[in-house]
Order: sequence, then structure tokens, then C-alpha cells
Amino acid sequence: MFTGIVEELGEVTGREALADAARLLIKGPVVTADARHGDSIAVNGVCLTVVDVLADGQFSADVMAETLNRSNLGELQLGSRVNLERAAAVNSRLGGHIVQGHVDGTGKIVARTPSENWEVVRIEVPPAVARYIVEKGSITVDGISLTVSGLGAEPRDWFEVSLIPTTRELTTLGSAPVGTQVNLEVDVIAKYVERLLSHK
Repeated sequence: MFTGIVEELGEVTGREALADAARLLIKGPVVTADARHGDSIAVNGVCLTVVDVLADGQFSADVMAETLNRSNLGELQLGSRVNLERAAAVNSRLGGHIVQGHVDGTGKIVARTPSENWEVVRIEVPPAVARYIVEKGSITVDGISLTVSGLGAEPRDWFEVSLIPTTRELTTLGSAPVGTQVNLEVDVIAKYVERLLSHK
């Protein structure tokens, strides 16, 4: 489990294509400081298992084809910046919200509206994901816990989030241009409620 509070911006330093997967090498000195083989680290909101930890602050992780196809990890290249977060410790504060690291789908940034102290980012989403999003609810965008500040459906389903300066400076979303594909994870509680109501 994660909280959606990004600990550092990492960098893809290696990518090896496998038969039905890929092995990523990622530099992240903060998240690897106490990492071990088998630990979980969220990369752009995708829960990955650490294969090896290297002495220079890098770790490797295998990504199966299913994950490459359903998230933006398939687009990562050498030098790509990624949001990194270690699994939450049970004795720490839950700074964001409950994040599983299981991507529900991808969206696309369609607009950015800057102001003096924050920036509003509009993201287009597929209908299968849009039905779980509510105004003032929580959503995870590339591993970042954010509050939905606006919703709409014209011409396609979209939602908006407002980025404070810290989020703009310390995450990939701060500099992602219009057209960027982002990973989305909706609040898991909404999915459980839907499931329960559909099986009366």
C-alpha cells in the first residue's frame, strides 16, 4: 500500500526488453536507501517489486507486458523522469489517501491553466474510469495523491486537479505538457461499493 505522497523524482537509467516483459533500471537514492530485494516501490503510481538494489542508488524491477500495455511505463525511455514512493509503513501518518499501486487506466492531459500560486490541470479520462471520480474526492495521477477540483463530460469525460507549487516542483506532473499520458488509480472504496451494490 502507498499514500500517493511522492518521495523523489527518479530517472530511468536502463531498459532491457524481455520476451513478454521489460526490466527497468531506475535511479532513486532516497527510495533505495533502505530497499531490499522483494520490496515494493511505486513508479509513476505502479507498484513494482525490487529485483536488485545497486550501490549507486539504483534498483531494477521487472514489468510484465500487461502492465506495460495498461500504463505509461511502456513509454518510458532512458532519461525519463518518474515519481517514486516506497510502500507505506504501518506506523507512519497517511499523508495522502489509500493507494494500491494498481492502475485502473490512463488519461491524457488536455489543458493546463497557470495562475500566480497554483496551476489547474485538466485530464481526459475513459468512461470506465470516469464513473468512479467525484468532485472533492481523491484520485492518483502518476502516483500522486490529488483532490478532484472539477468534473465535466464535454467533449469527453474529464476532471481537473489543482497543483500547489510543491507538487509542481517535486513531481513529473509539474512539467508534463499537454498530450502527456498519465496513469490513473481511482479510490478503491468506490470500486468496492459498486461491486457490493451490484450483488444484492
